[in-house]
Amino acid sequence: MELGLAGKTALVTGGSKGIGLETARALAREGVKVLICARREEALAEAARDVMQTTQTKIETHSLDVTNVEQIAMLPSVIREKLGRVDILVNNAGTGTYKPFLEVTDEELVEGMAINFFAQFRICQRIVPMMIAQGGGRIVNVSGETGIMTLNPPFLSSCTGPAKAAEIRLSKVLANELAPHNIRVNCVIPGFINTPERFAKWEREVAKRKLSPEEAARERAQWSNNQGAPDTRWGTPEEIANLIVFAVSEAASYINGAALVADNAMDKS
Repeated sequence: MELGLAGKTALVTGGSKGIGLETARALAREGVKVLICARREEALAEAARDVMQTTQTKIETHSLDVTNVEQIAMLPSVIREKLGRVDILVNNAGTGTYKPFLEVTDEELVEGMAINFFAQFRICQRIVPMMIAQGGGRIVNVSGETGIMTLNPPFLSSCTGPAKAAEIRLSKVLANELAPHNIRVNCVIPGFINTPERFAKWEREVAKRKLSPEEAARERAQWSNNQGAPDTRWGTPEEIANLIVFAVSEAASYINGAALVADNAMDKS
C-alpha cells in the first residue's frame, strides 16, 4: 500500500518513549522528517539515537512541557527552524491517574486536564494556522479507552476519563471546522497497551511498589479479567503507531473526524 508520506514533515509530542517513539520511528521509515517533543532532553537524545540506529534516519528533538503555555506558543518558530513546515501533527503526550474519585487531589485533576485535553487544544490552536497557510495538514489526537467506557479497578478513571473524552470530542469538532482548509483530524483510542512507563506509574500510584516481571504479568492478566475480557491480549506501541501512520497517510484520505479504537475487542458492549 502506498502511503504517500515521503517528503512530509511531522511533529510528535510525547515522542521520547512508548507510542510516541514508535510513531516517530514508523514515520521516519516512510520518509517523513520528524520532530519529537518531550520534557526531558536526555530522554529525547536517547530516543533520537534509537530511531537513527533502526532507520538510518536523523530526527529532530525539542524539549517541551505541554502544560507550559509559553513553551507551546514557541512551537511555530521551533517548527520553522527545524522542519520548515508541518504536514502532520501527532498529539500523543498524555497521562493517566488511577485513583478512586474521592482520593483525586485538585492538583491531580488540574494536571490531568492540562497534560491531556488542554495540551491538545492549545497545540492545535498554534499549529493549525501554519497548516492553513500552507494549504492543509493531518492531525491525530491520541486519547484512551477511559474516554469511551468505564473500566473496573484498578483503572479507576474519574480524573483521566473526562479529559480523554474531551480529546475525542475536540477531534470531531476540529475535523468538521477544518475540513474546508484540507486539514483532516482523527482520534486514535488505544486499549490496554503494554508500555513500561505507564505500568511503572500504576506501580507507584496503586501497588506502591515495583513488581517483579512475573507479578507484573499476573497483574496485567487480572486487569483483563476484571474488564470481562480474559482473552484480550495487550497491544504494543508499534501496533498503535501503525494505526496513527495510516490515519495521517493518503491511504486514509476519506477518514476524517473518526474515533479509531484499537483495543482487540476489549469493549464487549
